[in-house]
Amino acid sequence: MSTQNKGFDPAVIEEYRAKMGEKSFLIVDSEDNSDEYVNFFFIGKLDGTEVLFDAVIYTLRLSHESEIFEIAEHEAAKRFPNFRKIKYDEDENGNLNKLDEEEEEIGLFMAEVIMELEDESGVKVKERLELDEGLTFGVGLDVALNVSHITDNVISEFIEKYNSGSLRLDPTYYSFKTEDPELA
Repeated sequence: MSTQNKGFDPAVIEEYRAKMGEKSFLIVDSEDNSDEYVNFFFIGKLDGTEVLFDAVIYTLRLSHESEIFEIAEHEAAKRFPNFRKIKYDEDENGNLNKLDEEEEEIGLFMAEVIMELEDESGVKVKERLELDEGLTFGVGLDVALNVSHITDNVISEFIEKYNSGSLRLDPTYYSFKTEDPELA
């Protein structure tokens, strides 16, 4: 028995349209949302059919930072046979527990890799939009834009341009410097 994607169901789409009210989108309540990353739903068309899009939109700077961090983790995994992602635990007072010696060494190595990549501008990113039709609810959109913050206005403009077919992504590649004072 195949399950139908409810993100294409006209009744479900109307429910979401009502929830959106005057806005063209509905922000997903998530701890991941920030001024550089927002998960939201909006209504658009795919191959002429109205559908609910489950979208994430984030800054190009955040995209750059994520790519550099992935490279640093990959390099650390190659260098340290017992590599595991560093997990920061808190004590009962909310303070971070001290890392063990190996975690500290891995963290320092990764910071060096990050600084080296940034100094050499070794990672460059550009605006992009990736469509994911494999979701069980709606259609996924993953969008990186060269903006400093993700605001309601940025989201509204994106939706308007996407739905009208006038969205043009900047093909320029960019590189950023880390804003984390511990790595700068």
